[in-house]
Amino acid sequence: MRKLTTRTSRAVLTAVSVSAGLALTLTGCSGSANSGSGDEPAGDTIGVSLIVKTNSNPFFIAMQDGAKDAAEKDGVSLTLAAGKEDGDEDTQIQAIEAAISKGDKGILITPNGPAVLDAIEKARDAGIFVIALDTVPDPADAVDITFATDNFLAGQYVGQWTAAKLDGAEAVIGMIDLFDDKAVSVDYNRDQGFLEGLGIDLGDDKINGDEEASGSYTGGAGGSYEIVGNEASQGAEDGGRTAMENLLAKNPDINVVYTINEPAAYGAYQALEAAGKSKDDVIIVSIDGGCAGVGQVEEGIIDATSQQYPVKMAELGVKAIVDLVKDGEKPEPTEGLDFFNTGVELVTDQPVDGVTSIDTAEASGICWGGE
Repeated sequence: MRKLTTRTSRAVLTAVSVSAGLALTLTGCSGSANSGSGDEPAGDTIGVSLIVKTNSNPFFIAMQDGAKDAAEKDGVSLTLAAGKEDGDEDTQIQAIEAAISKGDKGILITPNGPAVLDAIEKARDAGIFVIALDTVPDPADAVDITFATDNFLAGQYVGQWTAAKLDGAEAVIGMIDLFDDKAVSVDYNRDQGFLEGLGIDLGDDKINGDEEASGSYTGGAGGSYEIVGNEASQGAEDGGRTAMENLLAKNPDINVVYTINEPAAYGAYQALEAAGKSKDDVIIVSIDGGCAGVGQVEEGIIDATSQQYPVKMAELGVKAIVDLVKDGEKPEPTEGLDFFNTGVELVTDQPVDGVTSIDTAEASGICWGGE
């Protein structure tokens, strides 16, 4: 029986270092000579603001890097802004208002919650083309288009894998979500997709925690389940650790842990280690597939994760605004969806029958979706 270790991959340390260096809330950059004064872009320069949820998550750092590279290529004057933490709507609203004042042509935003929608409407009324990245707002037509992972499908993938891995064993499940004080699509879609993939009947698929607390799951070989509870993490490592501690206090026999993202998963891992839990007895699954997260799958910290591609989201977003300004071309959603699907892959080094996956060697070459 393999005990949890405190090994942290070089990728994790690198991500933390980069995050620390990007602590600024609002900065400017551009492929043009005038890169970040905050003034209205001169001449024919296309002004775009990228407003992410937070600078503390490597996912959004990668998204910023992708947008900067795309802006450099297309001569876009790019302004970067971020919430102080995941869920900080006020700072995002201020950044939207700044984009309106500057006369930007486009805004790319990963919405921190429903409170930003009024500001987005104001921006669109001012003639700014607004694209959501990663998180489809509710309603979806609150923005012009969204470039995102199919987060429900991403959840289904790790749920299906978990069901097959359990092979009929009882599932005692701890759910580590994003928020407990607001509903955002990325949160409930991943949570509900996981449960659907596991084969648990859902209640309202836009509400976390309203399904039956115990019963039978039908995925894989099928078996019985108990959901110990749902805890919020704010998508952060310390939040994931606290959430896991709270869940273990309710039931120390948890053997399946779903996490909203990989920082929360690593925090959960630390809490399980501190509680003396054997990793062989606990399945941890997550969603992001970042370079650090893939390294954690390789090390056995996370058992499986769904990989998404934030660099691709950012590149497509910048290109869409440039194409609109230059040629009047507007992007269209993927057929049958209310957003443009940027793809998802299940990553694990423990493949199971009936669930398609890629291994960490392949995933490490495409993490974050960069070239």
